[in-house]
Amino acid sequence: MPLPDQRKHKRFDMRLAIELIRAGRQELGTAAETRNLSSRGVLFTSPAEMNVGESIEFAIKLPTGGGTLLRCIGKVVRQEKKAVRDESDFFHIAATMERYEFVRG
Repeated sequence: MPLPDQRKHKRFDMRLAIELIRAGRQELGTAAETRNLSSRGVLFTSPAEMNVGESIEFAIKLPTGGGTLLRCIGKVVRQEKKAVRDESDFFHIAATMERYEFVRG
């Protein structure tokens, strides 16, 4: 029997485009996709590997039709390597959203 979800903030399953701008001091410019969001964090898939505890900057494209972005700064709290059918690897990365701003496109 699965344990009840004990997270403080409700998660919403959402597949949104996300651009990874920077991890630590490394500029990324990598496209990725969210898996779920809460008011304090995000889980996304990425081809880029990141270190737990590392600062991260990213922008989530919101489905508003006007190109609005949610630009965020946070920290990587978890990373899991996953394999996909075409034999390439990618990572599930969980990150906090410590600061954010809405940017109109």
